[in-house]
Amino acid sequence: MERTIVGIDVGTTKICTLVGEVDEARNPRIVGVGVTPARGIRKGVVVNVQEATEAIAASIEKAERISGYAIESAYVGLAGSHISAINSRGVVAINRGERGVQPADIERALDASRAVAIPHNREILHVIPRGYTVDGDDGVRDPLGMQAYRLEVESHIITGATASIHNLVKCVQTTDVGIDALVLEPLASGEAVLTDVEREMGVVLADIGGGTTDIAIFIEGSIWHTVVLPTGGEHITNDVGVGLRTPFTTAEELKIKHGHARPDSINPDETIDVAVFGEGERQQVSRQFLSQIIEARVEEIFDLILQEIKRSGYDGLLPAGVVLCGGTADLAGIRDLARDMLNLPVRIGAPQDLRGLVDILGSPAYGTSVGLLQWGMVHDVPHPARDRRNGHFKLPGILRAFLPERQIRN
Repeated sequence: MERTIVGIDVGTTKICTLVGEVDEARNPRIVGVGVTPARGIRKGVVVNVQEATEAIAASIEKAERISGYAIESAYVGLAGSHISAINSRGVVAINRGERGVQPADIERALDASRAVAIPHNREILHVIPRGYTVDGDDGVRDPLGMQAYRLEVESHIITGATASIHNLVKCVQTTDVGIDALVLEPLASGEAVLTDVEREMGVVLADIGGGTTDIAIFIEGSIWHTVVLPTGGEHITNDVGVGLRTPFTTAEELKIKHGHARPDSINPDETIDVAVFGEGERQQVSRQFLSQIIEARVEEIFDLILQEIKRSGYDGLLPAGVVLCGGTADLAGIRDLARDMLNLPVRIGAPQDLRGLVDILGSPAYGTSVGLLQWGMVHDVPHPARDRRNGHFKLPGILRAFLPERQIRN
């Protein structure tokens, strides 16, 4: 039976709503796309509820018009520097161990791992199992059906600021669209741009968006570390605007059309005609100078990423290197600069094997948008925290742990 899944990527620079039809073979086909400029969002966080609501509503309306669907609910991406994560363990006894581990036992273990002290102004967003230990034997990926008397889970718990979460939820619900789940954006991006081999071997996903850089480290097929850094492509644009004394829109255009992260590869004699502040004022600017401005900020971003990789303690477990996505990943020369600074293999990640209305979606900028649909395909299950009368969440306690689909449905 065909079903419809909707994802809404609420970013700092754009709002993207995608409508996908999923057939019985679990193949998605994109039938609706609504991309509008973001307003009321700063560094991934709502700072003006009315403006953000209007921008989200415009994106949803555009996707509805193209797809022909009336959107009732969606998976919504969440980011911002307020996001943090910790690792925790939970242990439960298995009654009558001869019957094997049941889905309820796995959920009890995950619930036990949630028993961590978090501030009253924070909400748990995701509780993701990293691995299980069954009767002292660790390294178990899926304990379902195993004979056991003791089950232990190591989980990755992601939390966010309650106020920031409530503001985003309010903006979406004001458009009369319910929320199937709030999904941390690097988790969604990973669904779209990472391969199973990369996840298994050990890889860093760096989603460099407009206002934030979302980092997720995947090892042994699961996520082990997440963080959101409050810097991104808009900071590069601001540097260009200040350095060249030009308006923000002009600086953004210069960055996209002429920008490069490696100024040593630019001919020093090449110049660009640039509009500057002042009535009708223009100037000739060296393209190499433009690239030097860009390089300085990009180096800072990668230095922060490198610090975070080292702080995680997993820097020696990443043979698959780094996968870059997000709009800034389209910047010329960024892969080479990342490879030199991080001393790891680097590739640019973009959604692959898309069907339907995919003219623009093959860009790294749409990794989160496409990933939300793919996340929804895996986790499209009834949600106990959702009020089914109106499709809205009851707050607090927005989300519960996401179990693998087969564990929930068995």
